[in-house]
Amino acid sequence: MSPEEFERLVDEALDGLPQGFKEKIDNVSVVVEDYPSAAVLRGFEPPRPGRFELLGVYIGVPITRRPGHEIMGKLPDRIELYQKNIESYCRNDREIVRQIRATVIHEVGHYFGLDEEQLRELEE
Repeated sequence: MSPEEFERLVDEALDGLPQGFKEKIDNVSVVVEDYPSAAVLRGFEPPRPGRFELLGVYIGVPITRRPGHEIMGKLPDRIELYQKNIESYCRNDREIVRQIRATVIHEVGHYFGLDEEQLRELEE
């Protein structure tokens, strides 16, 4: 799949989020990379899956852990989706669309302060 098509699908997944969530997302950049960088992988404690296994990541401070005041000069939080990993995880374009949507929802959940266990409960 071309990078442009993949990014279009990411945009559609973001547009498909419920309005109440979209209105509360602020100062978050969503980008597509082929694979996670070494710096991203080093940032996990405990260590996470390897470079070829991670589908996406939220990098930032969840809104539930932020101070009650604006932080001047703060860079945007970041959600990264890893195109090559998602493509290798899926068997066809339909699965890619579903996985992009699931990964976007998962990482947005982290932005809202949900941990892995809470996200698994929601997914079930």
